[in-house]
Amino acid sequence: MKKLFALFIVAGMVAFVACGPSAKEKAAEKAKQDSIAQADSMRKVDSIAQIDKAKQDSAAKADSIAKAATEKKAPEKKKK
Repeated sequence: MKKLFALFIVAGMVAFVACGPSAKEKAAEKAKQDSIAQADSMRKVDSIAQIDKAKQDSAAKADSIAKAATEKKAPEKKKK
C-alpha cells in the first residue's frame, strides 16, 4: 500500500511539472518583462534629462542675477 501511495505521489508531481507554462507562454512573459524594463530605463533617461535641464536653467538664472547685481553696484559714469 505504501508503494502504491508513493507511486501516486510521484505521478502527481510529474503531472504537476508537466502542466507548467508552454514555450509560447514563457516567450510572452519574457517579452512583457523586457517591455517593462525598457519602459523603466526610458523613464530614468527622461528624468535625468529633466534634472539636467533644471540645473542649466537654475545656472542661467543665477548668472543673470549675478550680472544684474554687478551692473547695479557699478558706479554710473556722469555725462558732461
